[in-house]
Amino acid sequence: MTRLDVNGTGLNVQVEGEGPAVLLVHGYPDDHTCWRYQVAALNAAGYRTIAPDLRGYGESDKPAGLGAYEPRLFVGDLLAVLDAYGVERADVVGHDWGSALAQFLAMFAPERVASLTCLSVGHPAALAAAGWRQREKSWYMLLFQFAGIAERWLSQDDFRNAREMLAGHPDAEEVIARMRDPEALTAGLAIYRTGVPPESLVAPPAERPALQAPTLGVWSSRDPFLTEEAMTGTAAHVSGPWRYERVDGAGHWLQLEASDRVNELLLTHLARHPA
Repeated sequence: MTRLDVNGTGLNVQVEGEGPAVLLVHGYPDDHTCWRYQVAALNAAGYRTIAPDLRGYGESDKPAGLGAYEPRLFVGDLLAVLDAYGVERADVVGHDWGSALAQFLAMFAPERVASLTCLSVGHPAALAAAGWRQREKSWYMLLFQFAGIAERWLSQDDFRNAREMLAGHPDAEEVIARMRDPEALTAGLAIYRTGVPPESLVAPPAERPALQAPTLGVWSSRDPFLTEEAMTGTAAHVSGPWRYERVDGAGHWLQLEASDRVNELLLTHLARHPA
C-alpha cells in the first residue's frame, strides 16, 4: 500500500501490476478491498491497477465537515492520484458512488479517461428519470441526510439496520467493523449529504457533458437499490460507444458476488477499446 498526500488529504492507495493503468473507484460503504478479484484478473492480463480508498473511507483521512466531501473534491483526488503515478490516460472502473465519480471524471476530464465501466449505478439523469420504482429503492438516501439520526439508525442494536441493508454484501462484517468508528460512520455518509441533498429530489437534473469514452454499463438482477432502467437509460447520455450487460442472480456487490462474469466483461471491454 502507498500513502499519498492528495489535495491536503492522506489517501491509502493500492497499486499492483504493470501495463496500461486501470483506476478502480469503490463506492459506499466500501474501500479498495472490494476490487480484490478484479485486481488479480487485471494484473494477470497485463494491466496495472490503481485502487484508492476514497477520502472518508478505509484507511484514508476523514476530514471534518461536509465541505470536505463535495463530489468535485473526490474527482480532484482521482485526478491527483493519476498524476502521482504519471498516468495520462486510464481505463476507469467504478461501482456504486464510485461509478458516479468515475462518470464525473469522464465528463469533466475526458482526455484522462480511455474507457469507462459503470457497475450498478448509471448516469445521474438516468437515475432521476427511472420512475417511481427507483424512488422506492432510493428511500435510504433521504434518511441519510439527517445528521446524527442516520448514524443512530445504522448503529443501534449492534448495527442491526446496517446489517439488514448489507445482507447481500460478502464483506458485511468487515464493513460493520469499520462503521464502529463514529468518525468513519459519519464520513462515509457525507457523500450522500453533498451529492444528493433533498433539493435534488425535486430539482431538474443538472446539465452535464455527454460521456465521450467507450462506456460499459453493468447491472445485476438482484440489486435491491437500483432498477435496470436506471442503468439502461445511461445510453442517452453517452456520445461514444455504449454497451450494456445484465448479470443475472447477483446482488448489488456484483464485483464480489459474480466476480468471474464481471472480470470477463471488464477484460473484453478493455480489449475492445485499448488505451
